[in-house]
Amino acid sequence: MELVKLLDTIPLFQGLTQEQLAELAMILTDQKIKRGQTIFAEGDPGLGFYILAEGQVKIYKLSMEGKEQILHIFGPGEPFAEAAVFAGRSYPAYADTLKDSRVLFFPRASFLELIRTNPAVAMNMLAALSLRLKKFAGMIEALSLKEVPGRLASHLLLLASQQNGDTLTLTIGKAQLASLLGTIPETLSRIFKKLNESGYIASEGGEIRIINRDGLEELASGEKRL
Repeated sequence: MELVKLLDTIPLFQGLTQEQLAELAMILTDQKIKRGQTIFAEGDPGLGFYILAEGQVKIYKLSMEGKEQILHIFGPGEPFAEAAVFAGRSYPAYADTLKDSRVLFFPRASFLELIRTNPAVAMNMLAALSLRLKKFAGMIEALSLKEVPGRLASHLLLLASQQNGDTLTLTIGKAQLASLLGTIPETLSRIFKKLNESGYIASEGGEIRIINRDGLEELASGEKRL
């Protein structure tokens, strides 16, 4: 029953009956994984997908030189590696835990059999994949067209909207944030310092207060440069 209640809180399974949720609970594997552990590596067989129940997970790629580029940071309730369900191919990136985490693993074969009789799950998964594609498009645009201050400004504004106010908390460390924004920690630290000195924000550690929202929005849109 505990698993059924948990599944009922996950957006991917909205609209399902208690019986359908119970069927899902029967096929999943409930795993607890310590911080800093690899869930899967790029090239591993795509045997199924995951939903993060607790903790935090990063999805990333490694260059030939070993440089890390973070693609996504996931929190509780979010699915990842869903493409493996439909494509049946190897995982295209790495997944590591950033915190002690609890993940629910859904094996591909069993899940495909289940959604054949429960199309609502398939529709929800397609919606999740569409949202993921939209985020990827935004990320590619930011990395291609925006300078690092603009990327950081966009990220801070996004966090502010998610946390409902002008005072926000960074959800990941600055090293991970630098990787997510396609830069290095030293550059990110310099930009944070400039944003503070220029009166855009006031920050202390991972706590940030937006002082000049209009200015941040201009940086994010490219209308202004730092």
